[in-house]
Amino acid sequence: MDEAIKLVPELDVELIFRPFELDPTIPAAGVDYKAHMKEKFGSDAGKDRANTMRQALIDYGHAEGIPYNFDKITRRPNSFNAHRLVRWAQGQQKGALAKEALFKAYFSDGRDIGETDVLVDIAREIDLDSSIVAELLPTDADVDNVRQEEALFQQMGISGVPTYIANRRVAVQGAETAEKLARFLKDAAARLPEERPAGS
Repeated sequence: MDEAIKLVPELDVELIFRPFELDPTIPAAGVDYKAHMKEKFGSDAGKDRANTMRQALIDYGHAEGIPYNFDKITRRPNSFNAHRLVRWAQGQQKGALAKEALFKAYFSDGRDIGETDVLVDIAREIDLDSSIVAELLPTDADVDNVRQEEALFQQMGISGVPTYIANRRVAVQGAETAEKLARFLKDAAARLPEERPAGS
């Protein structure tokens, strides 16, 4: 998406990250990564499929300068609190920084982004007030708001990431090229005037 935005400099694009847990059944403490993957892709055919998907992601990441180091991952975390952190970061115009820091921590560094200490470290890395984040994470701050947002997108039929929604009605789902995403942004911008109330 970053590359797509560069292709349409005439558009003023604002990215707002919304919560979506790929597997909300993961317990709060997370699970062992290898055991989880074995359970999920137990058969030989499932393992082959998982390995093929993983290698494709590694190759794609290498081409884009994104290192995926799956060998460093030991835990499959519950990501709910990470979504809360992104919400708070967005309030400081740092949503994209939070997302990038979380992806790097998990996929490149193998850190457990379900752990409070890791999330507080990430907050510090992106210049959020880490003491406030440390105070908020053990509380129910924004828990209901994040749950309600997650429920909304599930009701909309969204089942995977990435999913991009523009103007609350135009969507594209799945990993796409920068060129296709740029066309999506142009199409969404072209539809914008018809969605604005008269006189606005």
